[in-house]
Amino acid sequence: SLGSTQSISNSTYTKINLNTVSFDTGSYFNTSTNRYTPLVAGYYLFSLTCYFSGSAMTNIQAFLYKNGTNVKTCLMAGSFSMSDVQLNVQSIIYMNGTTDYIEGYGYLSASSGNSFYDAGNGRSTYMSGCLLRGA
Repeated sequence: SLGSTQSISNSTYTKINLNTVSFDTGSYFNTSTNRYTPLVAGYYLFSLTCYFSGSAMTNIQAFLYKNGTNVKTCLMAGSFSMSDVQLNVQSIIYMNGTTDYIEGYGYLSASSGNSFYDAGNGRSTYMSGCLLRGA
C-alpha cells in the first residue's frame, strides 16, 4: 500500500510509490522500485485501487503497467464536486517468472491538492497480486 499521501503533478502520468507491504509470501514486491516481479511463471490476478484527492477533478485514471507499458486502465471523466475518488482496475496478466514486472500508475486533472491519498480504514491506495495458475 501507499503508506502515506503522495503528492502528484497535475495532468501527469505518475508511478505510485507503494512502500508498505502487508504480506508477500514470495518476496516478489520491491519497495525501492515499486515493482512486483514474480519468480513463478503463470497467470496472475492483479488489482490496483487508487484513492485520489484534489479540487475540481475532471479526469481520473488508474493503470496497471507491465514492463513499463500500460495493459489495463480505469477512467472517470467529467466534472466532480467531491474532493476524493477511489478507482479500481484489475486484470489477469501472464508473467514469465523471470523478468516481467507490474507497476501501478495514476493520472489526475484537478485545480489543486492533487495526490494519491492514504487515509487508512480502507480508504487508501494499494495493489495486490496473486498467482491463479502456473504456466
